[in-house]
Parts: sequence; C-alpha cells; structure tokens
Amino acid sequence: MRSRPPQATDPSPVRQWERWARWLFVAPAAAYLLLFFGYPVVDNVVTSFRQYTVTSFYTGDAPFVGLRNYAAVLSSSAFPRTLLTTAVFTFGSVLGQFVLGLAFALFFRRRFPLSGVLRSLLLVPWLLPLVATGTTWRWMLDPDTGVVNTVLRGLHLTSSGVPWLTGTSQALLSVVLVNVWVGVPFNTAVLYGGLQDIPPQLYEAAELDGAGPLASFRHITWPLLRPAVRVVLVLGAVYTVKVLDVILVVTGGGPAGATETMATQSYELSFRQFDFGRGAAMGNLLIVLSLVFAVLHLRVDRRGRTV
Repeated sequence: MRSRPPQATDPSPVRQWERWARWLFVAPAAAYLLLFFGYPVVDNVVTSFRQYTVTSFYTGDAPFVGLRNYAAVLSSSAFPRTLLTTAVFTFGSVLGQFVLGLAFALFFRRRFPLSGVLRSLLLVPWLLPLVATGTTWRWMLDPDTGVVNTVLRGLHLTSSGVPWLTGTSQALLSVVLVNVWVGVPFNTAVLYGGLQDIPPQLYEAAELDGAGPLASFRHITWPLLRPAVRVVLVLGAVYTVKVLDVILVVTGGGPAGATETMATQSYELSFRQFDFGRGAAMGNLLIVLSLVFAVLHLRVDRRGRTV
C-alpha cells in the first residue's frame, strides 16, 4: 500500500497572517468593551461589598462588609415602592413607545408626498440631548406657566390646571409621557425597517383571496414582524429600566419619591448621600434586572427559531 505523505505541521505564512488579522480586527472592540464596560462593572461589584464613603477617598480605607449593603438596600422601607415605580415606568414607557412606533411605521409604509421628510423629522426627539428634552418638557408641564395647562385652560377643559409635576400620580404619568416621546422614533425606525422586509407579493395574494386590512395584518404583517418586535421590546425595556437623566431633569425623583426608580435611587445613594457602597449595590441589582430581560429575549428568540 502506498503510504500517505506526511502533513505539514506548520501552517503557511498566509494562514498565519489570516489568523492574526482576525484577532487584529477583534482587538479594538474587545479592548473597548473591557476598558469601558468590563472594568466599571467589576469595580462596581467590588465597591458594593465594601463600606465606601467620601472619607475612603482620603484614607483609602474601605472595609469589607460582605452582603451588608445589599441587605440594607433590599430591607429599606422605600425599596418596594421604588421597585413598583420602576416596573410601572418601564411597562408604561415600553408599551407607549411600541404602540405609537408601530402606528407610525404602518403609516409611513404608504407612499405619499414628503413622507421621507416627515420620517426624518420624526427622528428629532431621539437625536436631541436628553437634558435639553427634559428641560423643555419641564417648562411645558409647569403647573402655573406651562404651555400644556395654558392650552387646557384655553379649551375650558380645566379651570385650575393639572399638577403634572407636583401631583404624585400625575408626576409619574408625566415622566412616562416624556420617555415615550423620546423612544417613539427608535421604535418607528426599527419596525419600519422590519415592514420593508416583508414581500409585497404576500399582500397582493391576500387581497386576491379577499383578505381585508385586519386579516392581512394578523396573518402576514404580525408574524413576519415578530423578530423586529422582539428587538424593540427587549432593547426598550433594557434602556428604560436604567433611565436617569429624564427623571432627574423633569421631576428630580419627586414629589415625595413618586418618580423614584432604581436608577434614580442608585444616583441618590451615591452622589447625594455619598454612600457609594449601597449605591453600587443598587446599581448591580439594576444590572441583574437588565440581564433578566436579555436572557428572556434570547430564550424567546431561540424558541421562535426552533418552531
């Protein structure tokens, strides 16, 4: 029998260069993630296990306290209300952003004059700095001099005005509405892109079969749009659960803690009470909550691909 020729053990220079080229392309992104995401997360976890205060900056002494910071945060009398407010704020914002975003995406799917210009203008709330957005909405919702109450009084819908920023229930509704206004453009852009990927021949065939708009949406649009829907819902939840700047600018977490979420509570503990250990613990709980949404998305996405 003819013996096989010995295989070369050393790869060719071209193969070696291709292997190094792959790592060179990955290295900048990996370095960025490790430096700006990995290190802060690890440092935040380490801080949450220590009693880190302002004096620690001078003395360098931050004694290890184990899970004491987490126990203090979870056993706080304000934590149940903060968790409920976070859930209501997240659910209301994501639902409002999705419903309005889907409506706008379906509307802009039809071709009409200046549709491209209107789609571009719709992105303005998403591009504006959030501090500028919050400041503008705070002025508009001012109970005394705000333009919203002025219009309502002019239409004789209210005589004294609505306490948008001073009422406990109205303040939470106000920050939800502001966050919906900020997030609608993102939902519209993603859902509009998903609609563009649906073949128009399917709608033509459904119309020939006598299907109306509702039947076409139920049996064609919605099933084929589900991947884009999952993306906007998960990303919307992950982003909304950590919203800080909008709430701080519009209501500052008030009145009486009515708009205090886990994100604002973490800021309060760290940068107003200067209890960095408990603030880091609250921040880590927020990260865990975001990871829960991400894992649910991956499971639903995997299950949807196997069906």
